[in-house]
Amino acid sequence: MKSKTIFVCNECGYESAKWLGKCPACNSWNSFFEQKVSDSKTASSKNTNKEYKKPQKLDSYIAKEALRTSTGFEELDRVLGGGLVKGSLILLGGEPGIGKSTLILQICNKVQGEGKVLYVSGEESAEQVKMRADRLGIKNENLLFLGETDIDLVNDAITETEPKLLIIDSIQTMYTDELSAAPGSVSQVREITAQIMRICKSKDITTIIIGHVTKEGNIAGPRVLEHIVDTVLYLEGERYFSYRILRGVKNRFGSTNEIGMFEMKEEGMCEIKNPSDVLISEREDNPAGSCIVSCMEGTRPILVELQALTTQTVSNYPKRTANGIDFNRLAILIAVIEKKTGMLLGNQDVYLNVVGGLRLNEPSIDLGIVMIVASIFKNKPIPKDCVIIGEVGLTGEVRRINLIEKRLKEAEKLGFKHAIIPESNKKLLKDKFKLDIIGVKDVKEAMKMAEII
Repeated sequence: MKSKTIFVCNECGYESAKWLGKCPACNSWNSFFEQKVSDSKTASSKNTNKEYKKPQKLDSYIAKEALRTSTGFEELDRVLGGGLVKGSLILLGGEPGIGKSTLILQICNKVQGEGKVLYVSGEESAEQVKMRADRLGIKNENLLFLGETDIDLVNDAITETEPKLLIIDSIQTMYTDELSAAPGSVSQVREITAQIMRICKSKDITTIIIGHVTKEGNIAGPRVLEHIVDTVLYLEGERYFSYRILRGVKNRFGSTNEIGMFEMKEEGMCEIKNPSDVLISEREDNPAGSCIVSCMEGTRPILVELQALTTQTVSNYPKRTANGIDFNRLAILIAVIEKKTGMLLGNQDVYLNVVGGLRLNEPSIDLGIVMIVASIFKNKPIPKDCVIIGEVGLTGEVRRINLIEKRLKEAEKLGFKHAIIPESNKKLLKDKFKLDIIGVKDVKEAMKMAEII
């Protein structure tokens, strides 16, 4: 049997007859690797008789509502758009030890009564999975286990058992003999995922694939892997913090803006239905350099505590450290404070932290950052019952943000008495609130309202 060699891009899957330094499709450098392809396989695929299907008018099709099954976790159902869609292919990524396998085993337990569940593991033995299942209290008589890495044998097991839910842990351990590449390589991962998709779509089997991530935080393998599946989920969080965030970055059956929040405990993943209450529950009485801000994660408003610390620098270059927000954003806001309020922070080290190990990217926390840096520098605390919301521009103005009513309702529900928001948002408010709502136009006015300067 003859075989030929082709070169495949590691990033996008582009194929070339010769090695290229730069991929013409995705412009990645040094991304081509060698792959052998059987001529007989290629020839047979070309000679296959294919049935021509005449294009039909789109209006002639009837759209059916997706059949969903609850995972037993309200947080996970929210991220998925209402539950597991029958026949869908879900890719779950996350760092090692973050809790992916734990969450999946709990899902297997909560879908009892929906049919057989096949758990395929290429990383752990049956004894290891059983020990985790006993620790988590997993008792599902229809949960089947298969320790296998050969995709052909996995396909045979799928055909024989006909499960309603299939788990592949992980996709990087699977391989097929049709390719000479090692398990976990780009070509193997792409081919394995395509095979799993074909068999599961044809049999309407809901499938969850667990994937490893690279040091950059992306799922290992070709980028086309995320294009093949229906849903891509990332389990995020610091390994030494107990909180975990499940974030959807792609979802063909729902929104990609929702998040689910969990806490890793001894009994497994426990969902947090009211994240705001948890994240601000351990706040001290009224310390300087601390405030509560509101950020939106999808359609859910979350109140988070920000903390700042300034100290006299001992070097020629003051240190700026940001944990949980973008470092460049912090540097810009410090420059705004110096320019618009006259505070001299050039000889101060500035440290900022988002409590709970969360990472916030929304601009609505800008005003809160400005206020706590000024608060700790002047050693004047911000009122404990005040929530601060607003985006700050380079000229010091406080700009309007979206979904202000939802943010204020969440703050009111948790017992806050005051809210500092952009003046442009206050003018457009339609609902009535018990909160004392203070509208501000710039950062200097906001600091005066909070009695910092």
